[in-house]
Amino acid sequence: MIEWMTFDPKTLHEIERKIIKALSHGSLTEEELTEKTGLNVDQVRRGVQWLEHKKFVVPVTSKENESLGLGERGKKTKGILPGRFLVQSITDSVSSKSITDSFPPGATFVTIKEGQNRFEEAKKKSGFDFDWNSSVANARDMGLATIEGDKLKITDKPESQPEKLLKKIAEEKTPILYDQSIAEKLPVEERSTLDVLIKQNYLERKSHATPTTALSASGHKILDDVTKLSETERTLDVTAPSPIIYAGRKHPLQDIVDEVREIFVGLGFEEIDGPMVQNGFWNFDVLFTPQDHPAREMQDTFYIASLRAGSVADKKIVNNVASIHKKGWGYNWRIDYARRLVLRTHTTPVTIRYLADKKPEQASVFSVGRVFRNEKLTYKHLAEFYQVEGIVVGKDVTLRDLMGLQTEFYSKMGLKKVKFWPSFFPYTEPSLQSMVYHEKLGKWVELFGMGIFRPEVTLPIGVENPVLAWGGGLERIAMLRYGLDDVRELYSNKLGWLRSVPKCQ
Repeated sequence: MIEWMTFDPKTLHEIERKIIKALSHGSLTEEELTEKTGLNVDQVRRGVQWLEHKKFVVPVTSKENESLGLGERGKKTKGILPGRFLVQSITDSVSSKSITDSFPPGATFVTIKEGQNRFEEAKKKSGFDFDWNSSVANARDMGLATIEGDKLKITDKPESQPEKLLKKIAEEKTPILYDQSIAEKLPVEERSTLDVLIKQNYLERKSHATPTTALSASGHKILDDVTKLSETERTLDVTAPSPIIYAGRKHPLQDIVDEVREIFVGLGFEEIDGPMVQNGFWNFDVLFTPQDHPAREMQDTFYIASLRAGSVADKKIVNNVASIHKKGWGYNWRIDYARRLVLRTHTTPVTIRYLADKKPEQASVFSVGRVFRNEKLTYKHLAEFYQVEGIVVGKDVTLRDLMGLQTEFYSKMGLKKVKFWPSFFPYTEPSLQSMVYHEKLGKWVELFGMGIFRPEVTLPIGVENPVLAWGGGLERIAMLRYGLDDVRELYSNKLGWLRSVPKCQ
């Protein structure tokens, strides 16, 4: 609570000052405050909340108001009376006017039978459930129609004031403020019509309370000081706590992806990309992976059901790969296996296609993209994740060059302790596994696989120089960077964690 005796009115916001001045003569509703201050509704609500918190205004007893709106019958008929509907349905069947238009001048005679037929036809089109007899009676009471023998005489008579009021409420779909002045403005002979519309539930009177706001005792005490202030006089409390603002930002994992791209581009590499759906030829066969290898089973791979690739590759490359498989693995290679479409299990198909298309003697390229594997989700495995992969082609490149390149990459990622040990991959020989030391976990963590592409991979596609290759998942690097022990936390999208990750590591 603010002590008004020590309070400086200059610290009040302009919105608060306008509200205090408007309340100087008594309590006001929200609508009245909006009108008197020139503020919009949201500004008034906000300003009243601020002043209530400071104890300068208080909510007071609500004002009782009465409104006039559509009753149940009025809602069903959309503000049209049965008598008016009857004469309109008959006259409109002659003219092309809608039932809300005014009548042709003069009187119209029609037989009761013909009039009833037109009335029933209009009912079907409009969907209103009016009754013929009660509609005739209502039209007669309104002075719109009389029965003369077997004929119905319809008289040209404009809408009464109560009818116009009913129509207005129906069209605007909102109640109007009701007080005695509404009835007093009507001609004497039509006041009873308004009462009848209310009685017959075409119109409905409702009482409702409107909350108001008034100055408190403290508010009255600062009123004079606030009134004397000009609109530009205001001081700011620089010691007040500021709200925490969470600016829009990229996902922390995307930050890692961008950082990896920046590192490799800085090392002189060019980025390449390719489709996520590959045929089995580029995903497996070109990489000297036998067609009965477990990695090619549906338990490990997502296949596209009932779809096959047409032409998988250049005929010469296909024949070379078939020959290599027969010579190296001792079986007859089958093209139908190679035509199966698969969500790529690694980004290597992009790399191999680049080599097959360009046949470079020297090159340094990399790719970053999503890969898919049919694995059970665990704290360290995902079915879909990012993989970074790269190659270096050169006449004299060696395994030592590859180890040095990886060490430099890890160093730029902030991972200083790196070691390598021998491993096996179907398409590289020799092959290595890189390990980095995780300080928080206190242990070595497995990261990228690497090696030199086997001749069985490069020669069939026309590449003769050695090709250094490596690849691995980026989520594991992200876990190390952000100190996570479950890879699934990267995708849980918990706002608390997302907001807590520093943008600059």
